[in-house]
Amino acid sequence: MHKLEEIFNRSGFSRFINSPAGRIFRAAVGIGFFVAGYMYRDNTLGVISMVFSIFPLSAGAFDVCYISALLGGPLSGAKIRDKYKTG
Repeated sequence: MHKLEEIFNRSGFSRFINSPAGRIFRAAVGIGFFVAGYMYRDNTLGVISMVFSIFPLSAGAFDVCYISALLGGPLSGAKIRDKYKTG
């Protein structure tokens, strides 16, 4: 039986999110959360949005995958790409 981290890291979603395009996507989502939070900074959800933006921003900037790490896999996007190459 496969481990959860292996199933996740072999998925199409993981391949996308750990690709260069996925890094850009994660950074853009992080910026989106930050901007939305800043616009509503007087509201509790706005502040939560700004705090949450740290995760996708750092994941895109530093090429890390928090989902893989939570499931017991590698944190580094480069290690995930090397270990789970397709083809």
